[in-house]
Amino acid sequence: MSLLVKGAGTGRDLVRLADGRLQYVGFAAYRLEQGESLPVEAGERELCLVLLAGHARVEGQAPGHGGFLWEAIGERQSVFEDQAPFAVYLPPGSQAWITALDQVQLAVCAAPGCPATGLAPRLIRPGQCQRSVRGKGANTRYVCDILPASEPAHSLLVVEVRTPSGHSSSYPPHKHDTDDLPHQSFLEETYYHQVDPPQGFVFQRVYTDDRRIDQAMAVENHDLVVVPEGYHPVTVPYGYESYYLNVMAGPKRVWQFHNDPRHSWLLDR
Repeated sequence: MSLLVKGAGTGRDLVRLADGRLQYVGFAAYRLEQGESLPVEAGERELCLVLLAGHARVEGQAPGHGGFLWEAIGERQSVFEDQAPFAVYLPPGSQAWITALDQVQLAVCAAPGCPATGLAPRLIRPGQCQRSVRGKGANTRYVCDILPASEPAHSLLVVEVRTPSGHSSSYPPHKHDTDDLPHQSFLEETYYHQVDPPQGFVFQRVYTDDRRIDQAMAVENHDLVVVPEGYHPVTVPYGYESYYLNVMAGPKRVWQFHNDPRHSWLLDR
């Protein structure tokens, strides 16, 4: 089965991971026109709504916490702007309505929830996101932790990464597909890609040590790459900039990765 889910160039639904494709991770991205509303139901899952671009109104209710309303959230018009996004955390059982105040791009990230945690809905402001620079030279990329392990949630981890023209990312290749803490954690993952300018493409490879999985993909704007296991590096051709939003989840909410030993020498350069 192909690990590449093609995005849509037009319409409301940009891309969606089919239900049941992964055990832990769910994902969908939407484009809303001004005045359009999108209903969202968490069900048994917890959600992180990431406002990728535009301005929106978010209202709804959550069991045990009553109603919530955040008016006119959003600061950026593109994921390639040098600033963190607004996001909303929703616990299991929540219902919400997102209304676009201008053209909006929205990601709905999902993972198994636990009502017993008692977590309340909350707004995640840009200033609460942790931003950092990772790598060096042509391996430099810019990371924004939206929902890291240090912030409350049951199983969901959400991070976005911008990679400059001609650079590599998620590199040297690493994986997190074995429940062997403290050495490595098991986390499924999705990569939601955007490319600037939008006619461009990037390359992503997903492979296991035994090559049981080995897929190299040309990934275009709004495509989704599914990483059930294995290493998953990304490279960006000259002239284009890469953005991707990662959603990770597994049986333990810990990101502990293992580098491909055949390429770990790169870390000593």
